[in-house]
Amino acid sequence: MRIGVTGSGGKLGRATVERLRADGHDVIGFDLAGTPGRGFTRVDLTDFGQTLDAFLSVTARHDGLDALVHLAAIPVNGLVPDAATFHNNITVSFNALFAAHRAGIRTIVLASSITAMGFPFEEAPPSLPVDEAYTSANNTYGLGKVAEEAIAAQLVRWHPETSITALRFTNVVAADEYATFERAAEPDYRRDLVGSWIDARDGGLAVAVALAAAQPGFEVYNVAAPGSGNTQPSREVAARWFPETPVADDLGEFESLMSTRKIRERLGFVAEHDWR
Repeated sequence: MRIGVTGSGGKLGRATVERLRADGHDVIGFDLAGTPGRGFTRVDLTDFGQTLDAFLSVTARHDGLDALVHLAAIPVNGLVPDAATFHNNITVSFNALFAAHRAGIRTIVLASSITAMGFPFEEAPPSLPVDEAYTSANNTYGLGKVAEEAIAAQLVRWHPETSITALRFTNVVAADEYATFERAAEPDYRRDLVGSWIDARDGGLAVAVALAAAQPGFEVYNVAAPGSGNTQPSREVAARWFPETPVADDLGEFESLMSTRKIRERLGFVAEHDWR
């Protein structure tokens, strides 16, 4: 397939491009910054005209896309004022999704986030591990992700062949960032992430799996490593952080408190990297 990847210069974007190319796909990156060449075009995704034009064709780059992976965003709150985070991200995502619709691109994978499901979990989730049924935004970045998921859920109704898969990524850890797990024994390490994490390379794998399994309609999947980022058993961690929250009877000893059961069971996604 010829696949467009927005946000191709980011941590997850780079890993995704690498994975998709390794799988034999022709990948075109779209971002504000990147290395000039056959596989990259600079695009201001806040401009709908540029976005639509880039998806339709770019001379010497491509003459149409079979699928789109939309990862571009201001990645966290705090880099710019809060309202600017929301305005930028929702504009970029609407432009990408609507331009894909207009360009006839029917297979889309969209980066959502753990911030759409309770991060930083100052309010206890209804149950553990937290699954895709729970939606709760507590900052403007998360509010944008909730809105993007809602837009996607409606856009798939506009054409019977459209498939949009929203992947709720937790904190993405690059291959050279594993030293952060030296703190894994601390009582509150990664509490705001319910102990979860995902290697960037496994994030790229999740995108590849979602593209390969795409079916018409809208679906949401959590993306995290199956194992917790903490040294303590998950049931002990859950009891310390959320003492009143029900915990699944079959929770594994070190299973992530951000549930990955759905993506494993439905798409066969199995992370290949473990900090342990």
